[in-house]
Amino acid sequence: MLEPRFVSLVAALFSLVLLWSSLPVAESAIGVNWGTISFHRLKPSTVVDLLKENKITRVKLFDTDAGSLRALMGSGIQVMVGIPNEMLAVLSSSPAASDAWVRQNVSTYVVKGGVDIRYIAVGNEPFLTSYSGQFQNYVMPAMLNLQQSLAKMNLAGYVKLVVPCNADAYEADVPSQGTFRPELTQIITQLVQFLNSNGSPFVVNIYPFLSLYGNSDFPQDYAFFDGTTHPVTDGSNVYSNAFDGNHDTLVAALSKLGYGQMPIVIGEVGWPTDGAIGANLTAARAFNQGLISHVLSNKGTPLRPGVPPMDIYLFSLLDEGAKSTLPGNFERHWGIYSFDGQAKYPLNLGLGSRLLKNARNVEYLPSRWCVANPSRDLSDVENHMKLACSLADCTTLNYGGSCNGIGAKGNISYAFNSYYQLQMQNVQSCDFDGLGMVTFLDPSVGECRFLVGVSNAPSGSVTNRRWVIVWYLILCGVWLFVM
Repeated sequence: MLEPRFVSLVAALFSLVLLWSSLPVAESAIGVNWGTISFHRLKPSTVVDLLKENKITRVKLFDTDAGSLRALMGSGIQVMVGIPNEMLAVLSSSPAASDAWVRQNVSTYVVKGGVDIRYIAVGNEPFLTSYSGQFQNYVMPAMLNLQQSLAKMNLAGYVKLVVPCNADAYEADVPSQGTFRPELTQIITQLVQFLNSNGSPFVVNIYPFLSLYGNSDFPQDYAFFDGTTHPVTDGSNVYSNAFDGNHDTLVAALSKLGYGQMPIVIGEVGWPTDGAIGANLTAARAFNQGLISHVLSNKGTPLRPGVPPMDIYLFSLLDEGAKSTLPGNFERHWGIYSFDGQAKYPLNLGLGSRLLKNARNVEYLPSRWCVANPSRDLSDVENHMKLACSLADCTTLNYGGSCNGIGAKGNISYAFNSYYQLQMQNVQSCDFDGLGMVTFLDPSVGECRFLVGVSNAPSGSVTNRRWVIVWYLILCGVWLFVM
């Protein structure tokens, strides 16, 4: 006969198991990246209202833009702020500069009724192969200085330091063989030790679109979440989508360093809607909706069953028409919203049956456009088009773009209008030596949208980030010679 004490112990343990199993499992949160490299920038307050209207509880910034942070005050939205790579050198060498940065950009805002800053992204993909090691030696010294600065201001237990890494930091033929690039092994080991000791996650950016874009042999259906005819078999594990395969390659690489259970946050993931073959509304909706459903199902991945990433940040919230097109013309078209806060396609962020809601009270310029004058000889228009497109965004006109098929005269009109809206519809900006004319009839054709600018775009929004960095370094006593 069982002892009464033993029976009581078993009953207590059983009750504890029942209680534990009834507790809600923390779901991954769907956040967004809010970039601001735009010719037509919405008011920060409009963007924050858009986030709140769509019940988006997490946002990732690439800097510490004061207007954005002020708009986020009292919103309850959890924020990741960013430190540009160009600032890592001074922060790594100067504790005083680190103190000043934290004081100005974090502690000022982390107050009652302020901004809920949870993470500081130290650099953005600083280990990227194309940087050839330019920033990687600054990362850990900057992290250590920033951690000390946070501790001085009693924020070290609340605000966590992270380093968003590109997926090219690790490699493998199959996920279970994942390892970090040999030249990164030492610094990544130091990084994950730091993250682990301070309760920070590993942040990684995963882009199946780039795998498809850069490799003609990459199976298209493997980039999405509806199953594939080209699964990857890795021992007893079978991968049906690139996201899981990439994620688990990182898990394996972390395991080889002894940190196989480290929490993972997806800092950037998404699909562009224009600017390349395969970048379109249909594909973007299929990918993003598939991703959200997959992550929120809590199925996890083969190496982490039942444990999806902590959070994912969609890239991105809004199109950024002034971004560099060096990676490709698609770089300006990652937004789930167009530049003016209008949803590009129906998307459910995991909130019941709710679909994306549009920004409200957007202040547009008047409904007028600049087009090619049909009564003029356009044979000498080439230089005018080059000028317009060197300053404004004409990426949708290129091969694979949504405006690629509107004809020669349509191309001219699109270029003229892009420049005209950039110049806030200044009448002289539609002259082009008499080749342009203003019309009040929308010249948009099918999916090719001729935009109308927003009237509340802050002047100099494209260059603000650079000069904020310059002024900050000057204030910290660093002499700069700007070429």
